[in-house]
Amino acid sequence: MIVISCSHGKHLGRQVAKKLGARHSELFVNKFPDDELLVRFNIDVKNQSVALVQSFYGNVSDCIIETILAASTAKELGAKKVMLVAPYFPYLRQDKRFHPGESVSQDIIAGLFDRYFDLICIVDPHLHRKSSLNQVFRIKSAKLSANSLIADYIKKKIKNPIIIGPDSESYKWARSVADSIGAESRILEKKRYSSYHVEVQLNKKIDLKNKNAVIVDDIVSTGHTIIEAAKLLRKLGAKNISCVCVHGIFAKGALEKLRKNKINVISTNTIPNPVAGIDVSGVIIKSLI
Repeated sequence: MIVISCSHGKHLGRQVAKKLGARHSELFVNKFPDDELLVRFNIDVKNQSVALVQSFYGNVSDCIIETILAASTAKELGAKKVMLVAPYFPYLRQDKRFHPGESVSQDIIAGLFDRYFDLICIVDPHLHRKSSLNQVFRIKSAKLSANSLIADYIKKKIKNPIIIGPDSESYKWARSVADSIGAESRILEKKRYSSYHVEVQLNKKIDLKNKNAVIVDDIVSTGHTIIEAAKLLRKLGAKNISCVCVHGIFAKGALEKLRKNKINVISTNTIPNPVAGIDVSGVIIKSLI
């Protein structure tokens, strides 16, 4: 097997290759003056199983085009199998037409990857009304989870924790982590008015005296939900507040805002960021062995 680090997979590709005992190479990616992408393999992929590592953050559209170009080229050059390792994968939230005329982007993007890949591996995909990647992709897929890594981190680093899910969508992450370390958990109710205006409330009593509240979620983007949750938890007597997430997007200064609100933040390294202290490379290699 050859592991290829795409432009947004360099932070994990080499680690994955080393743990697999596989060859590693970086995909050459350049832009023409008109912003069209050029990709080039720096290693012979003929008759090889090729694993492209790409995390879809930042300029997501360029990441998608780059990955499709690479996959198609690998097949053209004779690769016997082309796989995608996506620590973070986009376009999963729009899984139905919410308003007339909207595109169902999940179906469209999934169709693209179905065409060019033989296998897709995603760490904690942000699924809503579908419970399995088999309901999203036609190709073979692997749904990986960082839950055990998050649980281990909390167990080692945070004393007397109580696990908090900031909204109903975080239920599966928060409850799974809490159960695995024998901690109590609660799920907050959220009302979202916009991406930057949310309200949270607790519908079940909780004793936070001398407890360290740990907010667990899959994605932290703007951070507003976490900040509102922290305000509520402090009113209820939480000693300290931490936030542990899988995908730290931290858009528009979110990390700084969370820190200003005295929230200790840690994420996995599915997306590189200053607090990416939990390594998912070990989880990824299990899907490729």
